[in-house]
Amino acid sequence: MDSGKHMNEKCMNGQRTYWHLSDLGRKPEDYDIATTRLLYYPARGFEVRTPIAQWYERYQQGCPLQLDDWDSFRDPRATTYTAYTQGQKEKDAFVSQLLHATDLPRHDQSLPSVWVERLEDILAPLRYPVHALQMVAAYLGSMAPGGRLVVTFMLQSADEIRRVQWLAQRMRQLQHSYPDFGVDSKAVWQEAPHWQPLRRLIEQLLITYDWGEAFVALNLVLKPAFDDLFCAQLARHAAASNDTMLEKLLGSLQEDCRWHALWSQEFLRVLNAHGARNQDFIKTVMERWQDRLSGVLEPLAERMTTPLLCTSDYAGNH
Repeated sequence: MDSGKHMNEKCMNGQRTYWHLSDLGRKPEDYDIATTRLLYYPARGFEVRTPIAQWYERYQQGCPLQLDDWDSFRDPRATTYTAYTQGQKEKDAFVSQLLHATDLPRHDQSLPSVWVERLEDILAPLRYPVHALQMVAAYLGSMAPGGRLVVTFMLQSADEIRRVQWLAQRMRQLQHSYPDFGVDSKAVWQEAPHWQPLRRLIEQLLITYDWGEAFVALNLVLKPAFDDLFCAQLARHAAASNDTMLEKLLGSLQEDCRWHALWSQEFLRVLNAHGARNQDFIKTVMERWQDRLSGVLEPLAERMTTPLLCTSDYAGNH
């Protein structure tokens, strides 16, 4: 009995809590522990058979993108929830201090009138498409077949919520100096001709259920162009109009977008290294969505620099 008990204890002691990380050949980092093998159902299936299982079979398991081990992807930033919240806390403290500066009313009232008009046309409706980007990222977080992908998609979704929040707060601040600023922004988003190509594209993306196609369309096609226009280019226009508040705000938001691009390119590298099937699928999807994106953002880029119609022209009776 004592011998058998000793053997059992020896076997149990050999199975560490994170035994599945033993092949690393090093002490696991927080990122390894927090993101590896989070999902049981891709291999085992759901415990209870429900209609949602058919959805996952079709749009997750049926996706042409495949890897032998989804955890072979590693976020270059090795982002955990703890690291994410700490980093965002510091960035939001900076933005909050920026937007609550004592001289903000004077700053806003000194903005050129043509720039305020452009902001009403571009900045105020911007929270609508950004919210759609958040919805797609959240969907991808629910559909991704690997734990590390789930983490990156969900944190990307949180970044987009952050972007909506700060855009809305900046809009509200401008209303203190310009009471009617952005009151028709929903109508502008829904009816203004220069917004409709993007709205149409985003609505197509929102019903793209195959998780692989949705990833390629969002992170490899739409977001790089969208983020460049509405972070980098808009920030440059803000600087040229002496709108230092918006310039710095967009600079902070662009830091989030750089991470989205960074991890997406690393995941793309891992997918392409797996073989021709992944490469062919990615190429086909990128070409399809690049065709759809063609001409979509140009009208909005032009609105940042050309004379505008009054936004109330799109408000109708709303």
